[in-house]
Amino acid sequence: MKGFIDDANYSVGLLDEGTNLGNVIDNYVYEHTLTGKNAFFVGDLGKIVKKHSQWQNIVAQIKPFYTVKCNSTPAVLEILAALGTGFACYSKTEMALVQELGVSPENIIYISPCKQVSQIKYAAKVGVNIMTCDNEVELKKIARNHPNAKVLLHIATEDNIGGEEGNMKFGTTLKNCRHLLECAKELDVQIIGVKFHVSSACKESQVYVHALSDARCVFDMAGEFGFTMNMLDIGGGFTGTEFQLEEVNHVISPLLDVYFPEGSGIKIISEPGSYYVSSAFTLAVNIIAKKVVENKFSSGGKTGSDEPTFMYYMNDGVYGSFASKLSEDLNTIPEVHKKYKEDEPLFTSSLWGPSCDELDQIVENCLLPELNVGDWLIFDNMGADSFHEPSAFNDFQRPAIYYMMSYSDWYEMQDAGITSDTMMKNFFFVPSCIQLSQEDNFSTEA
Repeated sequence: MKGFIDDANYSVGLLDEGTNLGNVIDNYVYEHTLTGKNAFFVGDLGKIVKKHSQWQNIVAQIKPFYTVKCNSTPAVLEILAALGTGFACYSKTEMALVQELGVSPENIIYISPCKQVSQIKYAAKVGVNIMTCDNEVELKKIARNHPNAKVLLHIATEDNIGGEEGNMKFGTTLKNCRHLLECAKELDVQIIGVKFHVSSACKESQVYVHALSDARCVFDMAGEFGFTMNMLDIGGGFTGTEFQLEEVNHVISPLLDVYFPEGSGIKIISEPGSYYVSSAFTLAVNIIAKKVVENKFSSGGKTGSDEPTFMYYMNDGVYGSFASKLSEDLNTIPEVHKKYKEDEPLFTSSLWGPSCDELDQIVENCLLPELNVGDWLIFDNMGADSFHEPSAFNDFQRPAIYYMMSYSDWYEMQDAGITSDTMMKNFFFVPSCIQLSQEDNFSTEA
């Protein structure tokens, strides 16, 4: 059951009842220990199906447009296309990827805030008309290069985080919207709606209240200029938890009923990314080097200087699958794969990538049993922002990806009318009980 990030064709292992993700990881740890100890991902596509069902149950009135840059692996895009989501693309490459799956241009929006002229022309050529814009310069580029463009004005929100202006980097002010609407009228650019985005780090639900109120103001303002407004994009920022989705829905649902009621002809969309994929992928990395250093941390009233502190170097880092660590905190806790005793001593440890670069620190401080070169660490919630092109640092090898799905999740997809021979042309399902070769068997041997 082989699967690599750039494979056009891949297989998905259907797991029998009683076989779980842990068994799959055990199997591939054993295999990779024998064949080179390269890092690898295991993707549970059933979790994506469950996330979509959760979305439909809680916020069915909002159509999701998946943010492709979050995870553009073929299996993810294909299963989301089969589930009927739209796609939010930042580039020509992303637009091409989803169109190759047969996604219609009406289900694609071009959301880059800084668009290349060549890519605007590409969008015009392939019929991707809906795009976002937050300034006059972008508006003029669109006017010159995409005569059929349908523009969403991107407005800023007030989700200030930690005293900093968290989301003011992109998005225009409410005050500037009138000027942009005037420009659009002069340039003969069609404005059809509004977009805003609330960061997932924002804990203030009041931000949605202000954002929806501002959006309604822009809709009314656009009506004064003769624009027909029919779309509201509430952006991303969905963490993936059912609680957060219900909390957001609790805030926005009554406001949508007031400002953008059903029957008004206004389509409500959003741009979930990590919501769908973060929990679906697990990364296994191997310890390739180890150092003992002086313990600078104190614990339990002791200086800790008598205990060793360990630095472990892994075969993946910020120039590979942990690239998002450069801009945000890691949203996962490392788990030791090998079994160890409950009373085994734990030591202050730090985890580093293979580049020997000071930026390549994955975990600054954690408690782990003493590990050896060749041991494995498991990181869950690694499905978002982990699949970019790797750096040439240290001949970094792109991790293999192995896809799986339980039979129950597969049956759930079939009940929804999705089958491998209709919508998902690149899926080749291989039941785990009849694998084609011994190396692909799911076993618990380690």
